[in-house]
Amino acid sequence: MKKKTIIRTIITIAVIAIAFVAVARVLVNNKKKNAEKTAIVAQSDGAVAVRISVVQQDTLQQDFSANGNFIPVQQLNFSSENAGRITRVLVDEGSRVSKGQLLAVIKADQLNVDVESAQAAYQNAVADKQRYENAFRTGGVTQQQVDQARLALSNAEARLSQARLKVNDTYIKSSINGIVNKRFIEPGAVVSPGTQLFELVDISRLKLQVNVSEAVVAQVKEGDQAKIRVSVFPDKEYTGRISFIAPKADNTLNFPLEIELTSNPEQLVRAGMYGTAIFTAPARNSAILIPRSAFVGSVNSNQVFIVKDSAASLRQIVAGRVLGDRVEVLQGLNQGDKVITSGQINLSEGTRISIVK
Repeated sequence: MKKKTIIRTIITIAVIAIAFVAVARVLVNNKKKNAEKTAIVAQSDGAVAVRISVVQQDTLQQDFSANGNFIPVQQLNFSSENAGRITRVLVDEGSRVSKGQLLAVIKADQLNVDVESAQAAYQNAVADKQRYENAFRTGGVTQQQVDQARLALSNAEARLSQARLKVNDTYIKSSINGIVNKRFIEPGAVVSPGTQLFELVDISRLKLQVNVSEAVVAQVKEGDQAKIRVSVFPDKEYTGRISFIAPKADNTLNFPLEIELTSNPEQLVRAGMYGTAIFTAPARNSAILIPRSAFVGSVNSNQVFIVKDSAASLRQIVAGRVLGDRVEVLQGLNQGDKVITSGQINLSEGTRISIVK
């Protein structure tokens, strides 16, 4: 037991010694850094130590990106136009349907009776019109009575057409090529006008719906090509065509924009997936760029200090686009100017400076 206690004591002492050595090294390094800073200040002879960046011209080619979700170009919610009982449902969720295909049937007994009644009324109106026209030739009726018979025939024909349309509406048919995404009815269910029956989507054509800033809207137009990446397929790259740009910004001051996917091999991309659109803006030559840190306060101040005769000189400029950690300068600087990128808080017009390399 005494032997184990001695070993533990030795280990504890060793750990404490190593900790002291580590602390000593940190203190020594900090002392060296402080000494270097003191040396810089001493060398500056009372001048403010600053860092600078030489103004250069560069070619700009900025890519803009926007994230959004894929939606089908065609999506249709089928609703019932008549009241009745569902007698047959011919498709299920996931079924592929074509335009004009029968999806479901609503019981139409009462509507068929209405058609027969309208048909009888129409035939009677045809006979009345014929009798009045014959009688008018012999002077037995007036022209007004003939006109009324003709009007009655026209109304009877309209009622017959309406009754037939209602019967046709009991045969629910698809108006697009697509897939049944949802089915809301079962055989035997009673529906009323407006009851939702099916949700059909056409995923053979998809579009990516995104919101972009005014800077992007100013660079693109309808018909332009864009690269598209899908989050679940990072190794694939798709192309799209801008099919819609909103004429008005939303409440967040962004513009809704839609990019139609030009191809979707094997239909791997599906509606609801997450995607990114990448827009390439035209290259702009001879753009002057400076570090963002060169601005006094913020970019909105449009003020920077430049080096002039070993002193700081405040310069008013016109800033353009912010490109990451660099800012485009439209006016106020020339190539070769030296802008101060640190120490501005200690500067004023004419302050002597010392450049730190």
